Amino acid sequence: MPDRNEPPQALRVAIIGAGPAAFYAAEALLKQTDKPVLVDMFDRLPTPFGLVRHGVAPDHQKIKTVTKAFAQVAQNPAFRFFGNVEYGKDITLDDLRAHYHQALFATGAQTDRRLDIPGEDLERSHPATEFVAWYNGHPDYRHLEFDLSQERVLIVGVGNVAVDVARILSRSVRELTTTDIADHAIEALSKSRVREIVLVGRRGPAQAAFTNPELKELAELEETDLIIRPDEAALDPLSQDEVATSPDRTLKRKVELIADYASRAPAGRPKRLHLRFLLSPVELIDDGSGAVGGVRLVHNRLERTETGTIAARPTGEEEVIGAGLVFRSVGYRGVPLRDLPFHERWGIVPNVRGRVVEAGSDMPLPGLYVAGWIKRGPTGVIGTNKPDAVETVTAMLDDAAGPAFAPKQPEPAAVDELLRRRRCQPVSFDDWARIDAVETERGEEQGRPRVKFTSVEEMLQAIGRAPATSRR
Repeated sequence: MPDRNEPPQALRVAIIGAGPAAFYAAEALLKQTDKPVLVDMFDRLPTPFGLVRHGVAPDHQKIKTVTKAFAQVAQNPAFRFFGNVEYGKDITLDDLRAHYHQALFATGAQTDRRLDIPGEDLERSHPATEFVAWYNGHPDYRHLEFDLSQERVLIVGVGNVAVDVARILSRSVRELTTTDIADHAIEALSKSRVREIVLVGRRGPAQAAFTNPELKELAELEETDLIIRPDEAALDPLSQDEVATSPDRTLKRKVELIADYASRAPAGRPKRLHLRFLLSPVELIDDGSGAVGGVRLVHNRLERTETGTIAARPTGEEEVIGAGLVFRSVGYRGVPLRDLPFHERWGIVPNVRGRVVEAGSDMPLPGLYVAGWIKRGPTGVIGTNKPDAVETVTAMLDDAAGPAFAPKQPEPAAVDELLRRRRCQPVSFDDWARIDAVETERGEEQGRPRVKFTSVEEMLQAIGRAPATSRR
């Protein structure tokens, strides 16, 4: 890592995680002029940008341009990136206390929520998060296999992730080969026998989480007809009232689009994508071999709750849809971080406006902060993380003169020495730029945005390092 001159009385901050929330926090810390700050950012992968790299769909390249702004943050001489360094393994909370005044955790929500229904753990039943990470080339998921020989796939959920999965399964190979989807995913999808995709949402069209542009994309797929049942596109009285009284014009447009698409006859394309509403899975059915062969669902009606929200309630009427492959997409969930408190039910680190607090109380733990999904839960889009991070940074700067860590070795070189002793192979942002350049060059040869490295070993070799051991 390059040396740098430390401003007098600089606030030393460690950020764990390198996704949008982490970079927005670093940007806010480094933009302010009241207090000199030095930021070290750590991520267990050699690559920065978190879900922008491994979560955003490969056919949504425009969204990924936000990384250009993050790269500008990384050019600040008061910023260092330590990729390929894992919190809890290579560096601990005691280490952070020894070298920094404050630590901010922006580790996101790394696992999926479960359906908690019988049959959920049958073969060919998967979290959508794993499929997304697989086709995006995440090193942890590159070796997974999904049985794409099945002709019908059912996806539980109608949020952004569910729609992404449906769209990737529905696209033609020609469409996919213009994206940065992982090579192993292109190979598997080119052999796919999937001809029918069923998306199911527990509530109605007015409550669907997908956006209008995403809905339009589903209606414009090259090889796939979008099919919506007119009876399920029709709004019940509660939804009619919700649309009529909502100030959100996009909501009215959404239900209009759904009604329009429901009225269209299929064009006879090779694949069909069914968008279903008011259905909840109650059981995944074993096909007799220990694998899923179908899904039993209950039809719902909408009711107003005591708090005024609209909730789905089962009617008792059931339906079985045959499907040999099922993806659940009902939300992400944070995972506990070593030596930090954790709220099991909410799946977050307990905090008050970004200050980590003791479990079961509002008592702040000095020097510890959170931002992003591990702070608030898996809600919002990439841009939502900016005001969230600014709120946390405001608290950090307010606390800078008060209780915090009392580092015995705050000098930057001490961290470099620590990682050397731990036999880590940290990847700097300059190293990442070299990896990025090779990926981009490989992509240009094929007319694609990039061709990703999908293993840590490949990334280290690309910058001239032979990995000491295979860590993942």
